[in-house]
Amino acid sequence: MKIHQIRNATMRISYAGKTILTDPVLGPKHGFKSFAGIEKNPTVNLPMPAEEVIKDIDMVIVSHLHDDHFDEGAKQMLPKDTPILCQTGDYASIIETGFSNVTPVDTDLFWENIHITRTPGWHATNEKWMNLLGTVSGFVFKAENEPVLYWTGDTILCDDVKNTIKKNQPDTILTHSCGAQIMDSGPIIMDEKQTIEVCRLAPTATVIATHMEALDHGTVSRNDLRDYARKKGIGENRLLIPYDGQILEL
Repeated sequence: MKIHQIRNATMRISYAGKTILTDPVLGPKHGFKSFAGIEKNPTVNLPMPAEEVIKDIDMVIVSHLHDDHFDEGAKQMLPKDTPILCQTGDYASIIETGFSNVTPVDTDLFWENIHITRTPGWHATNEKWMNLLGTVSGFVFKAENEPVLYWTGDTILCDDVKNTIKKNQPDTILTHSCGAQIMDSGPIIMDEKQTIEVCRLAPTATVIATHMEALDHGTVSRNDLRDYARKKGIGENRLLIPYDGQILEL
């Protein structure tokens, strides 16, 4: 398995002989609105041309439809017959943008010999913001001769995440870890403390922190997370924090 960190939650995942693109955001730096009133997003450029990001992909998975997970650039650049998996509630919206090969995932499915299970998450710490931000999903991937991979998606560390880890015993966990906040929301995805707690909940897993240093409402940098992990005794072999453009082989 290879994981190519692109930007934010956009990754190229090579798994069971297929290349899966997650949460494609392909537009330029400052291509859409600010979330925290600091600067427009994304706050950084892609590490490679967008044409290279989508080259030879076999499928796209969209965890939810916020701009920082499926932007106008992706809607314009991806071929309209690209296979796309999404949560059920987003199916109609993606179809309306012209894509013709969209499959909603309610619970799980088999795609090209990969068993993909949709998992729930909490995109906020309180009911008000959960209602405002809407439903989000993560996904568990399983295939013969591959590690069990759990991509949490945009979620805080909640009971659903804990239960997914306990049930699936993943070998690799992709977390969204920049501690993003909007006004009085509190963290709407994991921060450094919750990311380290994931490491402790899954002591045999490799945790890979993504969704970092690309949006103006992030509160935790890569160095912040690295320093906190060091203080808590979590080694660099347990928690990987890839920079944009980095390829990890697992």
